[in-house]
Amino acid sequence: MAVQIAPERASERASERDTPAAPAPSLSRAAGWGAVLALTLCVATLIASEFMPVSLLTPIAADLQMTEGQAGQAIAVSGIFAVLTSLGISSATRGIDRRRVLLALAVVMLVSGLMVALAPNAGAFMAGRALIGVVIGGFWSLSAATIMRLVPEADVPRALGLLNGGNALATTVAAPLGSFLGQYIGWRGAFAAVVPLAALTLGWLYASLPSMPSERGSSGGAGVGAVFRVLRRPQVSMGMLAVTLFFLGQFALFTYLRPFLETVTRVDVATLSLLLLVMGAAGLVGTALIGGVLRTRLHGVLVALPLAMAAVAVGLTLLGAAVIPVAVLLAAWGLFGTAAPVGWWTWLSRVLPDDAEAGGGLMVAVIQLAIALGATVGGVVYDASGHGFTFAVAAAALSASALVAATVRRGGA
Repeated sequence: MAVQIAPERASERASERDTPAAPAPSLSRAAGWGAVLALTLCVATLIASEFMPVSLLTPIAADLQMTEGQAGQAIAVSGIFAVLTSLGISSATRGIDRRRVLLALAVVMLVSGLMVALAPNAGAFMAGRALIGVVIGGFWSLSAATIMRLVPEADVPRALGLLNGGNALATTVAAPLGSFLGQYIGWRGAFAAVVPLAALTLGWLYASLPSMPSERGSSGGAGVGAVFRVLRRPQVSMGMLAVTLFFLGQFALFTYLRPFLETVTRVDVATLSLLLLVMGAAGLVGTALIGGVLRTRLHGVLVALPLAMAAVAVGLTLLGAAVIPVAVLLAAWGLFGTAAPVGWWTWLSRVLPDDAEAGGGLMVAVIQLAIALGATVGGVVYDASGHGFTFAVAAAALSASALVAATVRRGGA
């Protein structure tokens, strides 16, 4: 799953306190929304690039002479570099115009797509995946602060919602689209298809983003310090542990769905694409429905959803040979798996109402690290013992997430 839009990093927010979060004086309302749309396209392209390998593991592994578990580390590599970048980009780029930073990240995204599509070997492929991780971590760390400088304060929630819409849409279509394109133009062609979108994103950002000077505040390296400060709160540390276990379990299973569906359910590529599309569409439904429930039952949702996903993992192990039950279970997985992160972001806003910026930066790093761990652990287990043990590990991690979540109190929520 992709990262939901987070509150801006603590160091970014601290510097912004000296300058009101409003559009640049020379930026019209239409121009500001044009830049928001460009950022939304950037989100969609990033998420599509991040999760494209999920539906292409089998041909990637065969072409680059890797096992499917090793090919699955493409998700882990991007996650690791996203973690490192999210923790360091704010201080590393302090004093640099945010327009230049975002344009540089768009260039790196373009280069990454070309490297992956043209990779002659596994090393070059993984290097390209590392670069997309840099872009993911950098973009998500700066995006909310950028939005606040592009549109008036009253329009910020709608603009952030638009960014989340690009995230959800790309999450829905990336896996089935990758599978469909891979069938006709190969896995390299599927990745190459993202390159024109990256080029369009770069051009649109260049044309629409205004100059956004970085304020040199007194909080200059406070980003990591703020992370450790909020982690000292037991409620926060337990919540982040639950988040880590949740995403670890989710991606230990999700990353290896294609080889499972091909070898156990024995579906063809067309059916595989349809199953992944059903899962993604259910995820959109889950995102739409969860908001009303969270207003009154947040704590129960944080416990119930990972337990439901653990049950789905067990169900896939027991019923994996039958297409119809698998389709129903994958729809449930998408419904619950997309809704749960929304619950955790809501929890964060309630438990850290006065320190949400530091908590948001921490959440980005925790989620990406957990995705990397889940893909890595799942790959090792899949290669050693097959899908049964892999899905059991996923179910165990999700159950542990529910157990930890049961100990987390909502504070003032």
